[in-house]
Amino acid sequence: MTALLEVTGLTAGYGAAPVLHDLDLSIEQGQIVAVMGANGAGKTTLLRTLSGLVKPTKGEVRLDGADLRATKVEQMVRRGVAHVPEGRGVVTELTVDENLRLGGLWRSDKADARKALDEVYELFEPLARRKRHPGHQLSGGERQMLALGRALIGRPRLMLLDEPSLGLAPQVIAQIMTLLSDLRNRSGMTVLLVEQNVRSALSIADIGVVMSLGRIVTRNDAAALRTDDELRHAYLGF
Repeated sequence: MTALLEVTGLTAGYGAAPVLHDLDLSIEQGQIVAVMGANGAGKTTLLRTLSGLVKPTKGEVRLDGADLRATKVEQMVRRGVAHVPEGRGVVTELTVDENLRLGGLWRSDKADARKALDEVYELFEPLARRKRHPGHQLSGGERQMLALGRALIGRPRLMLLDEPSLGLAPQVIAQIMTLLSDLRNRSGMTVLLVEQNVRSALSIADIGVVMSLGRIVTRNDAAALRTDDELRHAYLGF
């Protein structure tokens, strides 16, 4: 089976200091892959490189065989890649509805963009109830829903999620993880999930990837990682 995302020999960083070192990673269509590791492991840099915010100094990034390295950040969403960064990126001065509509401004199929908006409101009932409220009035969980919803308006094939559970209550974290699993099952969307909440991430992931100092130290079935005590103690802190 051909991978949806194929990363080969990827080296990237900031200025003259590489953060990622000769990294290889492949993800099949419809998989949820959890990327884990300590702070400074390179997880966020990996997502930023895949979304075009950081340009690699070496290696290849391919989506369905097409080279993404020269693709501009603003064109990534048109290629089917959505990036929800840590901190959620909600425009707090705009209403919920205005934030969501931003996610579809680039789309030429306006009818489907409106349909996608309706689907997001159906998916996230709290957003439907607060569609006229500005972003700064939302709770942390509602802001995370809004960031996810805005990304979904573009009907992404690959969702890059950076710490979606950060700062959220356990009940909200469980809801977000269940949602990601449901989205994959419903639409076949592929998810690359960076997450410090290891137990939650592995509960929905097919594959777990552990990073340390800019390298992948292991890649295995999520179920196997949940029971690998030695690896969990060494790299994941539990």
